[in-house]
Amino acid sequence: MTSDAILARLMGLHPKIIDLTLDRMWRVLDALGNPQDNLPPVIHIAGTNGKGSTQAMIRAGLESQGDRVHAYTSPHLARFHERIRLAGELISEDALSDLLDEVEAANGGQPITFFEVTTAAALLAFARTPADWTLLEVGLGGRLDATNVMTPALSIIAPVSIDHQQYLGETLPEIAGEKAGILKRLTPAVIGPQEEPALDVIEDRLRALGCPALIHGQHWHVWEERGRLVFQDERGLLDLPLPSLPGPHQMQNAGIALAALRHLGADEGACEAAVTRPHWPARMQRLREGPLVRAAGGAELWLDGGHNPAAGEVVAATIAAMPVRDTHVICGMLNTKDVAGFLRPLAGVANSLTAVSIPGEANTLSADDTAAAAEKAGFAAGTAPSVMAAIERIAEGAPGARILICGSLYLAGRVLQENG
Repeated sequence: MTSDAILARLMGLHPKIIDLTLDRMWRVLDALGNPQDNLPPVIHIAGTNGKGSTQAMIRAGLESQGDRVHAYTSPHLARFHERIRLAGELISEDALSDLLDEVEAANGGQPITFFEVTTAAALLAFARTPADWTLLEVGLGGRLDATNVMTPALSIIAPVSIDHQQYLGETLPEIAGEKAGILKRLTPAVIGPQEEPALDVIEDRLRALGCPALIHGQHWHVWEERGRLVFQDERGLLDLPLPSLPGPHQMQNAGIALAALRHLGADEGACEAAVTRPHWPARMQRLREGPLVRAAGGAELWLDGGHNPAAGEVVAATIAAMPVRDTHVICGMLNTKDVAGFLRPLAGVANSLTAVSIPGEANTLSADDTAAAAEKAGFAAGTAPSVMAAIERIAEGAPGARILICGSLYLAGRVLQENG
């Protein structure tokens, strides 16, 4: 049976997609022989925004010095296999199918969420494949996330902001407390830029656990100077190229990655590779070929998977920093997101918004509802039956414009599939 068929079946093992508790993980991991106890040294990454970019930068830096790196991330864009890298390579179809079968058998038909099954499969793969490092990105929150089942070599908390309130709490301190749940006693931690209410909670947790900490603004700093990235910590200064991943927000993600790499003993060459070599699709990604690009004609086509208010701010800042050009947004979002909060910053840098529904996604917000929220946020908004139709309409009316597709990683995945 293919991995897609197995994954589809596994979706039925629990009535909820998200159910935060670690009880089921401990049970299935114990049945599998506790692979989490036999992983290569783990770097565990939590946060609201920037986790994936930070992980990609750390991986690029470690791999540049010849290290073999496992990596686990979510969600995927086009294929589930993107979530699991074994010693640098995407997991094979045969390996993934066998692992999923093994985890399903160990679970014995008991309730377990999709993310818990797939995380257990990833940990099993990582424990069986030699490597130098394991990079684990938290799926949701931290304290009760399925990845929070080992003591890492290093914990990282990227910037925390408001998102997933139905699971993590309504306030920034509550959400920060959930993210800080990945911290372990006496384990070093790198803390990215934080708003003061979040930082207060994180620092309290660091002190309670005796964690040696490298905190932005206290132990390390990062800034742009004369078109270069400058990083400073207690070891001295680094003068590096600007991050290759687009957007001014990537400066802070690079700072987190550099702080982590310096803690791990990486040299300047690895640090430069971290900011110049990472590949991270659907994060202000310029699409340059494919049917959607051809439909855009002379218009630039960009893709981003951001979906919360903080992401809206950084996407808007990225557009504002680009050469001046009419910008038209195509947006599809989930009905669980703060749509107005995401769109409000974009209204100041874009000329129009065309709303679409996310194909094949049960929790999509309708195009009409997205357009209504966009109008309240200050957009001139309309709808289209598909991304392709929206691109064609914009390209016809505004040739040479910039088109940004955004609002959801699920939409971004569909776009990448459609664009080949």
